[in-house]
Amino acid sequence: MSRIEKAKGFKHSKPGLWLSIGTSAFGAITIYKDVKKAKTDNDTLKLINALVGAAALITGTALLVRELRQLGDDDVLLG
Repeated sequence: MSRIEKAKGFKHSKPGLWLSIGTSAFGAITIYKDVKKAKTDNDTLKLINALVGAAALITGTALLVRELRQLGDDDVLLG
């Protein structure tokens, strides 16, 4: 198996999914700062942009969690 194939497989492994969820947490910090700045500047368009980004982050994290659960369901040892 080549390095590229291993890297592609990591994305759908448990450690890869946990890493993606952790990365999403850092994205949440950025979105929080964007919302705070938009409220301070009283900029509705920036606030809408930050809220749409938050919705995308929540949806993406939910998809990662679902995939993580499905990996657990496929594991014979977990029952």
